[in-house]
Amino acid sequence: MAVYQLDDELWFPDPHLGEEDGLVAVGGDLSTNRLLLAYSNGFFPWFSFRDSEEPHWYCPLDRYVIFPKEIHISHSMKQLIHQNKYLVTFNHDFDGVIRGCSSVDGRNQQFGAWLGPNIIKAYTELNRLGYAASVEVWEPQNTSTEQREAKLVGGLYGVAIRNAFFGESMFSLVPNASKLALIHLAKALDALGGLFIDCQFETPHLKSMGGKHISYDEYMEILNQQEPC
Repeated sequence: MAVYQLDDELWFPDPHLGEEDGLVAVGGDLSTNRLLLAYSNGFFPWFSFRDSEEPHWYCPLDRYVIFPKEIHISHSMKQLIHQNKYLVTFNHDFDGVIRGCSSVDGRNQQFGAWLGPNIIKAYTELNRLGYAASVEVWEPQNTSTEQREAKLVGGLYGVAIRNAFFGESMFSLVPNASKLALIHLAKALDALGGLFIDCQFETPHLKSMGGKHISYDEYMEILNQQEPC
């Protein structure tokens, strides 16, 4: 087991040689080209932005994914969807979503916080270039004006390349907003021929939505089918 030091060249080591927790390399930068190479090989940056000047690159051999056709929609979520209480959009407010993911519940002030200014800048550039996307959940507000305003109350963002969506973070200001965003993402991805949503790690929230474990080798086999998403 080893952790490799990256340099100015664009490369990543064999993840099978990395640490048991998935850490494979440190260093390099958060340039668009490096990030695209990373995701194309199953890597993602994850590090405390206050404690490290260098990105840490993870590539777990045990992957947690959601296959769009297998997204689990509970009875309560079906009821919420039918109520049309919230409006769901795609790529209408990437900045609002990524900053919401960073700051909700004081996340950016917590020990080990990873979604800092450099990550926000890097993924905002990915979004500008068409490689990162957001899903927004809006709650219409009662106002005295003729036009109803809406408040951003949840969403998620990630990287969209090849046949997959690589989820990075999600947030909710109201109950179930992130679940609603994930359901709409899965449906949209399925309609476009996308094959999986990379969840990175298992959580109870994602497990309840139909997440499952697959090996890194199976993960890469699916990713390399190169069907457009």
